Amino acid sequence: MTLQQLRYFLTTCRHGSFTAAADALFIAQPSVAEQIRRLEDEVGVRLFVRTGRRLQLTEAGQTLRVHAERVMAATDAAEAAMQGARHLRGGTASLGTFGVAQRYLVSELVTNFVSRHPDVTVRVVGQHSSEVIEQVRNGELEAGLVTLPVDEPTLEVEPILTDEVLFLSRPGPDTGQPMSIARFAKLTLIWWPSVSGWRDSIRRQLRSWAEDEGVVLDASIEVEHIESALKLVEQGLGNSYVLRSVHESTSFPPALAVVPFVKPIYDTYALIWRKDHRPSPATAELIAMARQLMAGYAQPVPGGEKPGTP
Repeated sequence: MTLQQLRYFLTTCRHGSFTAAADALFIAQPSVAEQIRRLEDEVGVRLFVRTGRRLQLTEAGQTLRVHAERVMAATDAAEAAMQGARHLRGGTASLGTFGVAQRYLVSELVTNFVSRHPDVTVRVVGQHSSEVIEQVRNGELEAGLVTLPVDEPTLEVEPILTDEVLFLSRPGPDTGQPMSIARFAKLTLIWWPSVSGWRDSIRRQLRSWAEDEGVVLDASIEVEHIESALKLVEQGLGNSYVLRSVHESTSFPPALAVVPFVKPIYDTYALIWRKDHRPSPATAELIAMARQLMAGYAQPVPGGEKPGTP
């Protein structure tokens, strides 16, 4: 039983003859009759009987008509939804982001997207990069914006920019010159995000640098969100680090100061999507707008590999 057979069957029901159905479908009459014959052979019962010049449904035909109308209505709705998604008149755009992006980029991204495509549903999920990578790999999200590295062969990875990590403190002697790892280790330190711990790319870089110089780093205070770290530093409870893009944002506390590290530290961000699944037009548009927006926040990756625009 095919959709074509059901469509021919319902058209015949409405018009009462193979000839009238063929005219409505803009095909030859024998084609309609042949498809109805094959449908009757498959279901094993007569669907029509001839009464004069018209075809009348049998009891089996009436039963099939109810189900066929439901199937065709669902099919037509699905086709309309896909047509709308292709032309961004519907569908859903989904993107996972790391925590800082969720707080400093997503509002502008969603505002821009909705203003251009008001009929598209937007789903932006903010998590740790490792969780976003897992959800994209599993198909729960179509795409993600994460920090490198990404060790997942099933994903396309497009590095798009780097963002420098800066030492963060209240103004004073510690912000008078670039921060060394030895001086950094002697301070009361506020680390974030706590959920990722030492898996976080910034922490890994700082720990690697400390190990190279024989210095031990301790997590004096751990908080989940960068906003919490900013408030604690502002209260004088410790020192931390911040991304340059956050420092340059309008929401950065004016009472705090930053200096670079003696050894420059960077986070590199990348867009990811599954190699075996091309993102929907709606998500592809959201990816393009995220790429454009983030390019204005930090320095693009020099010679960054771009495997192809989704």
